[in-house]
Amino acid sequence: MTVIRQRQDAEPFTTLDGSTIRELMHPSAGAVRAQSLAEASLAPGATTTLHFHQQTEELYHILAGTGRMHLDDEQFDVQSGDTVLIPPGTPHCIHNPGPADLVFLCCCAPAYDDEDTFLLDSDRPSPAQIRP
Repeated sequence: MTVIRQRQDAEPFTTLDGSTIRELMHPSAGAVRAQSLAEASLAPGATTTLHFHQQTEELYHILAGTGRMHLDDEQFDVQSGDTVLIPPGTPHCIHNPGPADLVFLCCCAPAYDDEDTFLLDSDRPSPAQIRP
């Protein structure tokens, strides 16, 4: 049972929304069962794809850089030390205006799963179409 994981052991990969993440703790890689914690990075000038998660509640905690958060109909600036709550079903994306990488922790409950990621710039349904 893995209860500690080193950052360098988490291979980075690109998620469906376009950010590069390292799954620091995830059910596929340790003892955690009901949540996941990832470190995400977004290059200057980049924006994640507008998306939502039907089941997953997310927390973004900004570690470095600055960003512009789009959360449903709201837009606001974020910086190091800020934490943003993203409720299930809420369309969201984040933009990095630069000049440095935007680095943040992403905590998901239940754990991140591509199957629960619905891109709004695609043929997948919108939250209004999928909500009960």
